[in-house]
Amino acid sequence: MRRVRYDVPGGPLFVEEAPVPEPGPGELLVRCAAVGVTLPVVRKVAEAAEPVPLGGEIAGEVVAAGEGTTRFRPGETVTGLCFGHGYADYAVMSEAMASPVPGDADPVTAVALVRSGLVALGALRAARFRPGEAVLVTAAASGVGHLAVQLARAQGAGRVVGAVSGPGKAEFVRSLGADGCVGYGDDDWGDPVDCVLDAVGGDLLAPALAALSPHGRLVAFSSGGGTLRAYDLLVGAKSVIGFQMALIARGRPELYERWRREVWRLFAEGAVKPAVHGPFALEDAATAHEAVTSRANLGKVVLRP
Repeated sequence: MRRVRYDVPGGPLFVEEAPVPEPGPGELLVRCAAVGVTLPVVRKVAEAAEPVPLGGEIAGEVVAAGEGTTRFRPGETVTGLCFGHGYADYAVMSEAMASPVPGDADPVTAVALVRSGLVALGALRAARFRPGEAVLVTAAASGVGHLAVQLARAQGAGRVVGAVSGPGKAEFVRSLGADGCVGYGDDDWGDPVDCVLDAVGGDLLAPALAALSPHGRLVAFSSGGGTLRAYDLLVGAKSVIGFQMALIARGRPELYERWRREVWRLFAEGAVKPAVHGPFALEDAATAHEAVTSRANLGKVVLRP
C-alpha cells in the first residue's frame, strides 16, 4: 500500500510503499477513502523534534476487525481518529474512536463533517449560547470555522460574523449564512457580540475579547496559545472558556454521541453542509499541508487515497 511520511522535522513529505497493517485487539483496519488534514498534524511536521506518524481523521470501509471488537464488522463505513499512520491506503484505528457513517453519506463528507462539526458544536455549547445572541467566529473559512458559522445560524443566532485572514474569503463566509465578515487586521470589528468562538489564538485573542459586549463569553479552542490581561476581563465582566473535544470524547462519551447524532441530523436537514478544499491525492499531501499553513483553504482540507 501507499503511505505518506517524512524523515526529518519540517519536511519533505513523500509517498512510500509499506505493508498493510494488521489490526490488534480492539482495533479496526480501514481502507481509507478520505483523510482530513488538521492544523495540529501540520504543525507537528514543522515543529516536532522527531518525525511522527501522520494521523488524524479518516473515513472508509472496515476490512478487518481485531480481537475483542464488538461494534463494527467488515463492510461497514466508519469515520474517526487514527493516531498512527493515517495518510495511507489502509490505516488502523481503535474501535473506541470510530463512529458509523450513514448509508447515504460518502466518506469525504463524513471526514469533513464529523470531527470538525463536533468541535464547532461543542464550542457553541461551551459558550452557553442562547438563540437570538450575536456570535463571532474566527478562522471562519476553516474546516471547523465554516461549520461553526452554519451551526450558529441553524441554532438561532440573531447575528453571525465571520473573522478571516484575508478579503478573498469574505464571499465564501457570507455564502455560509454569515451576516458580515471582518479581517483580522481591521480596526473595527463592528457591533459587539455575545459570544466569540476562537480557533486562532495568539495575537488574535485580544481583539477577539474586545469584540465582546459586557458579560460576553469567548471560547478558546485553538492550539495557538496567547495571553490576555485579567483587567480586560474584569472591566466588562467577560469570560474566557477553554474547550477541548478530546476531554469530552474520553470523559463524557454519552454527550459526544449525542452531539454526533445532532450534527448528522442537521446535515440531513440541510442546515449544515461541509465544504471540501480539494480533495488531494496522497502524492499531493505537501500541497494540502501548504493550503493549511498559508490559510488558503475554504472549508476542510481532505486527502483522497
